Order: sequence, then C-alpha cells, then structure tokens
Amino acid sequence: MTETVDAAPASSPLADDDMFDPAFVDAIIEGLDEEDAAHVQELVEPLHPANIADLFELLDSDRRRRLAAALGPRLDGDVLAEMNDWVRDDLIDALAPHEVADLATQLDTDDAVAIIEDLEAEEQRAVLRAMPADDRAAIEAALSYPEESAGRLMQRELIAVPEHWTVGQIIDYLRENPELTTDFWEVFVVDPGHRPVGALKLSWILRTPRWVPVADAMQREQTLIPVDMDQEEVALRFQKYALISAAVVDSSGRLVGMITVDDVVHIIQEEAGEDITRLSGAGDGDINRPFLETVKTRQTWLIVNLGTALLASGVVSLFQDTISRLVALAVLMPIVASMGGNAGTQTMAVAVRALATNQLTQSNTIRTITRELRIAIANGFTLGVLIGLGVYIIYREPELSGVIAAAMVINNLIAGLSGILVPLTLDRLKVDPAVSSAVFVTMMTDIMGFFSFLGLATLVGLPG
Repeated sequence: MTETVDAAPASSPLADDDMFDPAFVDAIIEGLDEEDAAHVQELVEPLHPANIADLFELLDSDRRRRLAAALGPRLDGDVLAEMNDWVRDDLIDALAPHEVADLATQLDTDDAVAIIEDLEAEEQRAVLRAMPADDRAAIEAALSYPEESAGRLMQRELIAVPEHWTVGQIIDYLRENPELTTDFWEVFVVDPGHRPVGALKLSWILRTPRWVPVADAMQREQTLIPVDMDQEEVALRFQKYALISAAVVDSSGRLVGMITVDDVVHIIQEEAGEDITRLSGAGDGDINRPFLETVKTRQTWLIVNLGTALLASGVVSLFQDTISRLVALAVLMPIVASMGGNAGTQTMAVAVRALATNQLTQSNTIRTITRELRIAIANGFTLGVLIGLGVYIIYREPELSGVIAAAMVINNLIAGLSGILVPLTLDRLKVDPAVSSAVFVTMMTDIMGFFSFLGLATLVGLPG
C-alpha cells in the first residue's frame, strides 16, 4: 500500500515540482564516491520512500548498489515497492535471496509479488524458500495466476466479517486484533461459504450505532472482480464505478483478496505509457531499460518499417517514366503520403484509446467506422482544396492541381479506413493494437498516397 506523502520540510531537497535539487543529487554522488555512508544516510533520512526510490533511478548501476549498501535498514520494502521495475531488478540482482525475502515480507502480498515475479526461476525459488511459510504460500498462490491479472494485483490482507454480527462487534474485532491489516477502506461481509454478500464503508461503521445488525447497515450491491480478470479491465471498472476498493473472487465466488485504488493508479499510468510508446515501436519506453534490450526492441520495428518503405518505393518505381517527364511529381508526392500518414495516425490513436477504454465495442463498430469515414472525407476535401490552390499558384497547371487534390481526398479516405480497421482487426485477432497498428497504417497511407497521386497523373496524361 502506498503511504501518505507528508508535506516536505523547509529544508527539503525537493523543489516545488517534486524534483530533486541537482546540488542534492551531486552531494549524494560525492558521498558515495568518497564512501561516506554516514553522510549519505544523513542526506537521505528526511526523504519519503517514494523519493528514495526516485533517487535510485537518477544513479547509474554501480552507484545504485553502493547507495543500497550505504542505506542499510533505510532500504526497506516500502522503498523497493515504489521503485522503477528495471531499477529494482538491477538492484535485486546484487542482493542475497534472504535479503530479498526479508524485504518482501515487509510488504502487502501485491507489492511482494511485484518484486518476486520478475526474478529468474532459480532466484525466485531461493527467495521463496527463505520466506516464512505463510508468506511463501500467499505469494505462490498469487504467482499461480496469469500475469497482469487481478490475482497478481490483489492483496490478501483484508477484513471480512459474518453477516450475523452487529456494528459493535466489528469495532471490537478491529480493536482487539492488532495483527489485522491497517490499510483498508471497507469491511467485506461474507456468508458461511466465505462468499461476499455486501460491504461496509469505514465511514458507515463509525457513524452507525453499535447495536445495528451488519445485515441492515451493509451495502449489498458491490462490484466483484474475478481473479483472472486482466488488470486493464480492473482499472476500467474502478474508473467506471468510482471504486476505492473491490473484492476479488475465485471461480466459485469465494472471497480471496481485494484490490485498492492506489494499485489501480499505477496500472492506469503504466498502461497509458505503454500504449503511447508501443504505437511508435519503442517498447515500454522506459529510460532505465537495459541498453541491449532497448536496441533489440527498436530495431525489430525499424526493420519492419524498412520493409514497408521498400514496398512504397516499389510503387514509386512503377511510375519512373511518368516522374522523369514531370519532375514536379517527385516534389509533390511526399506531401500526399505524409498528410495521409498524419491523418491515419490521428484516427488510429483515437481507435486504440477507444478500444482500451471499452468505448469501441461490437455494438457501435459500424457507427464509429461511418463517423471516421465522414471525418476523413471532410478533412480530405479541405486539404485537397488548399493543396490544389497552392500547386496552381506555383505551377500554373490546373490538371496538376486537380490530380493532387483528388489524390489528397483518396489518401485521406484510405487513412481513415486503415486507421480504424487495422486496430479493430488486430483487436479481434487478440493482438494488442497498440503494438502493431502504426506499422500497417503507415504502410497503407504511403503506398496508397504514392499510387493514387502517380496513378492519377499517368491516367490524365500530365506529362504529355
């Protein structure tokens, strides 16, 4: 669970934008280079765990490990839970299995799983062996669920009470059991089979007389999260129903955990960032990702783009004679392809977002496609008139102006169609549209941009 961030003191090394003062970072680096652990600890002492995690991200790999050694007990589970995934993996590689186990046991199940799930199989087994039996069993159970599912995301620490209790019994139960979790917003009510039948917000418990039965005070309608639900769908439910927390149930309807809004905020941030960077073929876009992995990811899509560029150049080569007789065509044809690419990217971005947020479904697919076609035609005619007038002013060739205007309309129509149909098709094929759409949309707009412009020029006999 994420801690509440206290207001920074007057001497805080953080500026108003919550960024570190460069002089403070330089002081940390100097202390590490001089192996002055006491000074480093003194500098870091007032920082919140999330800020300490940020500090690790600002250092190179060697200094991260020296900072970890200098911090000692100050490097706890809360710091590790707030840390960037790549930075955390790099740091954990330098820790012994029992040290990782000690850190993981300080955390709620969901945060502990986030630390352990990315370890190599042998390291994972070693860390689990070093953990207490109860913690190990909870984490192994969570790891049995699919990645990025509610089962991985949920925490098992929650408060559940029977329906036959009174509000006073709940209050006494919470006060008399110090080992219960302290971070929760509602109490779940379960039947004898441990299936959730309702929930009580903490505010209701505090304001309801002790003698009132739980059955009369609880809210029976609640949003239940299946344990195998994808984390992106979980985030959408939290957003749609304005949830603070939600019960997670297994296939038999039994309560197995809960998800809280702080975890969902991380999901929303993560998914939004991934969609943006994947559209460009840059992987997850994390600047802390290892060099070779980053190069491999980017090169893969650049090579694919190279192939689509060769296809587009092949189309151009079909009209070499036409281009050689009217050089203006070579000057103008990139404009048609470029504008089509921009229009296709706009439509594609809207479609990918609509699919991710469940705004675009089978029920409104036809209406959405029709809408995007109308937008494409309107934009195409506007751009066609503008480019046609510009070309006429420069070249004084009405036929050339008409050809480029018509090509602009055609390519914008193709851009609108490909921008909506490519993500839809990939989504129906169970392929993430954020990963592959850009390549196919760009290929379509480039090829059709060149083909429509040069093909129309040849058809009307401009060079003649």
